[in-house]
Amino acid sequence: MMEGFQALLGQWGDPEYLVPLLASLGGRLIGAIAIFVIGRWVAKGLASWFRRGVINAGVEETLARFLANLINIVLIALVILTALSTLGINTTNFLAIVGAAGLAIGLALKDSLSNFAAGVMLVFFRPFKVGDYIDAAGIAGSVESIRIFSTVLKTPDNRVITVPNALIYGATITNFSAEDTRRVDLMIGISYNDDIARAKALIQGVIAEDSRILTEPASQLLVMELGASSVDIAVRVWCATSNYWQVRSDMLEKIKTTLEGAGLSIPYPQQDVHIVSTVAGNA
Repeated sequence: MMEGFQALLGQWGDPEYLVPLLASLGGRLIGAIAIFVIGRWVAKGLASWFRRGVINAGVEETLARFLANLINIVLIALVILTALSTLGINTTNFLAIVGAAGLAIGLALKDSLSNFAAGVMLVFFRPFKVGDYIDAAGIAGSVESIRIFSTVLKTPDNRVITVPNALIYGATITNFSAEDTRRVDLMIGISYNDDIARAKALIQGVIAEDSRILTEPASQLLVMELGASSVDIAVRVWCATSNYWQVRSDMLEKIKTTLEGAGLSIPYPQQDVHIVSTVAGNA
């Protein structure tokens, strides 16, 4: 045993043995580094080329970016395996170890995997895209990006919220930007003493003055309910989705001022309280 150890030390001390060994290891290390650096650059270039190609072919940008990221990850993994093989590491055993570790990590990170699967479903089925205004998982905002594990939303007050994809895909998604047009629904109440036909004519005049309101589909004025304190008229007009909130606000203001200017009233719930007093002697 001692003799074998001394022989090994003698080999390491022998320049004729040590110099070729170090040269071989140094060459492998330099080769592995070169493969990793060049391979990563090539992988990034191929992913970018793929993204541009599928976008030019008509694929939606969100889907193209998602697929390009997946391709880049796969190519980087292949580059790393090639670099390890250049160093002389047995990649078969390495893959077995990575597989076992991946199983353990997968069990520990099952929530992350569910987010990944949900991200894939969101990208392929495309219930929304970057730039859309949506309400999902109880959060409303414009879609900033759809990532592998999460979706980033920006709220109207400029807050940036990151939502796990599993929460979004597992809940109801309302996409307010999916269509080019939206219907504005208003409920206007007038007094029982007011002329319904006159009120509808005044409201129709307000609608006709607003160029943002579309003629097709046609606007509607419907008496919807005889309420406790008012006759409720439903006003339904169509406009471009981008104009929805401004049209709604302007319509409410103009209808109120027009009706009041014409002598009509917009009632509100009231209660009459009658106080009955009793004489102490009669109680």
